[in-house]
Amino acid sequence: MKKEDYPKKVLSLDKQIAQLKARGLVIEDDNIAKNYLKNISYFRLQGYWWEFQVDKENHKFVEGTNFNDVINLYTFDRKLRLLLFDVLERVEIALRTKLVYYSSIELGHWWFEDKNNFFVEDFFDESIKEIEKELERTKEVFIEKHYEKYGKEHRPPAYKTLEIVSFGCLSKLYSNLNNNIGAKDRIATEFDLPNPNFLKSWLLSFNTIRNIIAHHSRLWNRQLHFPPKVLGKPNSDFVSSPENERSMYYSISCLLYVLNKVSPGHSLKQKIKNLLKENEFVDLEEMGFPEDWETEALWK
Repeated sequence: MKKEDYPKKVLSLDKQIAQLKARGLVIEDDNIAKNYLKNISYFRLQGYWWEFQVDKENHKFVEGTNFNDVINLYTFDRKLRLLLFDVLERVEIALRTKLVYYSSIELGHWWFEDKNNFFVEDFFDESIKEIEKELERTKEVFIEKHYEKYGKEHRPPAYKTLEIVSFGCLSKLYSNLNNNIGAKDRIATEFDLPNPNFLKSWLLSFNTIRNIIAHHSRLWNRQLHFPPKVLGKPNSDFVSSPENERSMYYSISCLLYVLNKVSPGHSLKQKIKNLLKENEFVDLEEMGFPEDWETEALWK
């Protein structure tokens, strides 16, 4: 298809509002709606009013659907993302701390740049490229001071270098460690998981959620392509095996399970419950929550 053959035209804010009204969306105040469209965008909000359309091919809304319903769902999703970002921060810091500490104790300061510690060389090379990229662009004072004092012949040790890399890079480093390295099992155990394969799977899912949140994308009813591996025999309070492991319910439950271990005394569970109670219009089934979710050991 040529660019000039693309069928959709650029619409002014007034025409966007007229189109929504023609499709059955109730808009009580055009100026308020225009302000939202100006600051959030038609396309981004489209991901939320999709749930209110009875005819998705022709974009027809369920009778009586109000623009405010869309904004309320958008606001709920935003609050959910902020809650989970706080959780992911704690999980990321815990992973960084454990990975640096246990691997350095066992293998030395520069374990992360020794390819003999990793079992897939291509993944190792990718990690080193990412680390080098971060070192080249960072403005962190502790990295600059290290180079001033010790020179640039070698990279800073793990406890400095890995402080500046992404959650994704940390996850890849952990997942690619040789299975005979004791630190790998120790870290999985400290996340209350039975073995590194579980932690590898869960970290991949957590990183996916983190990236969705970082781009401020719709999260509340997302289906993950790489769901957390189902934990059938947990060591601590958890949930029954889910009907849909790709659902946000299961991912949130996995985050809560890990958080109970790395940040005891947190208030996430109550905050999630409060958020859902304040937004009773949200379709919990769409998020994967079973009817009896509050009776599960993790959520009691």
